[in-house]
Amino acid sequence: MSVGQVDVSAILERGRSLTTPVLREAIGRLAPPMDIVGSYHFGWTDAEGNPATGAAGKGLRPAMALLSAQVPGADPKAGVPGAVAVELVHNFSLLHDDLMDEDEQRHHRATVWKVHGPEQAILVGDAMFALANEVLVESGGPEALRAIRRLTRATRALIDGQAQDLSFEKRDRVSVEECLAMEGNKTSALLACSASIGAVLGGAPDEHADALERYGWHLGLAFQAVDDLLGIWGDTAVTGKPSWGDLRQRKKSLPVVAALAAGGPASDRLARLLATPADGEETEEQLAERARLIEDAGGRAWTQEEAERRHRAALTALDDVPMDAEVRNAFVALAEFVVVRKK
Repeated sequence: MSVGQVDVSAILERGRSLTTPVLREAIGRLAPPMDIVGSYHFGWTDAEGNPATGAAGKGLRPAMALLSAQVPGADPKAGVPGAVAVELVHNFSLLHDDLMDEDEQRHHRATVWKVHGPEQAILVGDAMFALANEVLVESGGPEALRAIRRLTRATRALIDGQAQDLSFEKRDRVSVEECLAMEGNKTSALLACSASIGAVLGGAPDEHADALERYGWHLGLAFQAVDDLLGIWGDTAVTGKPSWGDLRQRKKSLPVVAALAAGGPASDRLARLLATPADGEETEEQLAERARLIEDAGGRAWTQEEAERRHRAALTALDDVPMDAEVRNAFVALAEFVVVRKK
């Protein structure tokens, strides 16, 4: 995929190719069977440890970490420890989230807890969290402590966001502001870290790293807004997740929360349906009606507009960081990729 004159696919592939060998080495340190479980989660092997392909993610976070290393003029490879650390924290959260949410599919494959059991999902997630800090410590550079500080702060915010998300499940109503705060913690914090940690490792001053964090924060909210849209209206053949996935779980995602806050007949009808406990598994017709009500109440349009607002705010943050035009164009292209992505 290209955006303007920038080959986004090449940026993402550079992130994956430079990060994956170091990531594989880190997972290989885990005691059996955690090494096999970790390899399965990343899509490198099947459940028995045999080589496999086809389950890799987009690689947006590693790509950003390497790109940000170029902001102060460093080689992209200076950002590799940060890219690996961020990817480990991200996947630690996925392992635990899949278990807590009882998600059975990720990237068209059964999730770890379904294949290897809840205990392994918890243990391997914990191990990835520990490995993330270990990789940064071992980078040995003078900026390692600054990078660790940003990563640990982002990780704490991510965990706060998951706790907020779980608490929302027990409430009938959540405000749009609360939902944005939760998604900011759960998604934006780590993307903000990704956009700045390479710059820190490359020697950028804190004020420049802070501006890159703002870019990543707003972009993370745009990313999550798009993800929330796909969670309801995404094509399962593309997303690898069940159709109406977020509706089946009754998640209070942005389209739902915005629709409930809008008022009007569709909003009121949606509120009544959500307040009624599900009597067994909901039918396709029931889920389709709820999706239609969300759209009629304006939840879908508002969420798309929010994604576009956050996209613009992310680009504005780049104005506070001196960098080569080529690097800036790459950041702009990655932001566009996030907003227009289909999966």
